[in-house]
Amino acid sequence: MMPVHKQRYLLKPHAFIISVLASSLVPTTAMAHDTGWHGQITPYVWATGMGGNITPFSRAPTISIDKSFSKVLKDLDGAFFLNGFARKERFVVNGDLLYASLSRKGEVFPGISASGKLKTAALTLTGGYRAITDPLVTLDVMAGARLWRVRGSVKVPLLGEQKSSEKTFVDPIVALRANFTLDPDWSILTYGDIGGFGAGSEKTRQFLLSINYKISDNMHISTGYRHLDLDYRNKGMLIDTRLTGPFLGLTWQF
Repeated sequence: MMPVHKQRYLLKPHAFIISVLASSLVPTTAMAHDTGWHGQITPYVWATGMGGNITPFSRAPTISIDKSFSKVLKDLDGAFFLNGFARKERFVVNGDLLYASLSRKGEVFPGISASGKLKTAALTLTGGYRAITDPLVTLDVMAGARLWRVRGSVKVPLLGEQKSSEKTFVDPIVALRANFTLDPDWSILTYGDIGGFGAGSEKTRQFLLSINYKISDNMHISTGYRHLDLDYRNKGMLIDTRLTGPFLGLTWQF
């Protein structure tokens, strides 16, 4: 996820997550001399592991997850990650979309097995101000929201039970994003946000580090590491999960 900027000294860090971004998952650059809009879009692959606890509804069994990406991949039904970024002078906006569907089987009590499914979609939208603009470093200060849609289900064949629950909620977030130019072709992006504050979830956090390389005038490739976690508790539903792992993205600037 790369910078948007007309100068040769591109600040192109990337952003998991993904998320994604993402994140925020995309680098930016030093200020351009014109006053028009500059944008970029980045589809990316996030090799995320997953950990945490999920209780899809009140009195349902809790399913614990602690899996590396290779194990998550076996349970993965589908995933999609996309990041976008735009800037006009010092005004910046960022969006990140992630979707993942996972299934898992295991024992909830000795001799009693259950299967669970978790579908998660998150759309992060932020806007803000470029507080620092320099040929070597930029800093964006942003605020916005992360919209979550989470559906969890549990099936216990021995007991003949199958239940599900779906929640949609919005977390306010604040974010910082810094880009560092290493040379005309290489750059680093760091991004972090935090939110929830009890308005939607108890807490959500995200962190991303990206290394970016310019492969053509309007194309960049990015790789790095992204972490996203969520702690949501409401009416017996518990989602305390973390997604973390490396990512690879390709950015097109326009």
